[in-house]
Amino acid sequence: MFAGVFSVPRRYRLVEAARPGLQDQPPWISPPGTVMALTSTFDIDAPRWDQSTFMGRLKHFFNITDWRTALLPDSRLDEAKALVESCRAGSVPPGTTEEQLHYAKKLYDSAFHPDTGDRMNLIGRMSFQVPGGMAITGAMLQFYRHVLDGLVFPGRSPAVVFWQWVNQSFNALVNYTNRNAASSITPKQIGVAYVTATSTALATAVGLNLYTKRAPPLVARWVPFVAVAAANCVNIPMMRQQEILNGIAVTDENGNKLGHSKKAAAKGITQVVISRITMAAPGMIILPIIMQRLEKYKFMQRITYLHGPIQVMMVGVFLVFMVPAACSLFPQKCSIAVSKLEPELRDAILSKHGDGVQSVYFNKGL
Repeated sequence: MFAGVFSVPRRYRLVEAARPGLQDQPPWISPPGTVMALTSTFDIDAPRWDQSTFMGRLKHFFNITDWRTALLPDSRLDEAKALVESCRAGSVPPGTTEEQLHYAKKLYDSAFHPDTGDRMNLIGRMSFQVPGGMAITGAMLQFYRHVLDGLVFPGRSPAVVFWQWVNQSFNALVNYTNRNAASSITPKQIGVAYVTATSTALATAVGLNLYTKRAPPLVARWVPFVAVAAANCVNIPMMRQQEILNGIAVTDENGNKLGHSKKAAAKGITQVVISRITMAAPGMIILPIIMQRLEKYKFMQRITYLHGPIQVMMVGVFLVFMVPAACSLFPQKCSIAVSKLEPELRDAILSKHGDGVQSVYFNKGL
């Protein structure tokens, strides 16, 4: 793969490739001499930025939702995972720098589930939200009223229905991938969640399209956003229904499991719904205003075939910023006061720990 790596174990290749003197260095390795040396106190699982503040979380999510990581092969991700696990075990290869470990952790966080450590499917990763979301959202905005054409002119494709279906299929996969994996879900429950959310989105989109047939053009352009928001309110809770029914695993600040809480699950899922709607809002609300104004110019009227690609690219610009910003609204390691838990769980914690545990923590998902 890289010069000088064939005599060392595969798990160390990421580090060996970055040593001075090698000419064929991958672009994601920082040049030697620009990073600090590794210290014995380095904790690879400690947040690089303060996760109690919005700006700290924003830096974190800009780091792990970087769409470029979605382009890396699985072998590169597995090497990063091996290095992270080596660091956790206290056996970091000689010559490793903190910056190399930070990058390995970035790849690990972007591609592996925080609960199971398993590599997530590519389409479901948050790092794929920009390329995947921009294509689907751009198409929904471009074909926002074509369902009417399909109803009035049967020979024409009802594109609104198709693209809402594609979007909800994409969302269902993202929601399943980024769930709290400590709570299992059966294939039947996944199917029910998928059908329910997709039906909600289609009913909202088609119904509003018919309702806004005589409304101002801008109102009709906002129909896709309303449909997406409505579907998110159904898709995410349905895909994570086991957490609502049976509770989500909660721990103390040191990660010791204390039990399962339905109230914690409701709080985490509500925050995820708000984040997902916020993620989509600027692109799907502001972009229609921009396009409506641009389409009045003659040069735009001459290039109607480019309206779709233009909207896709502009949605991409919004998502580059909104994916990390929306994920940063709430801490991923969510907390809830013991006093707000279910009485039985609260009493169990108090009887065992007294006042030593004031809050419990859980992974709310993304």
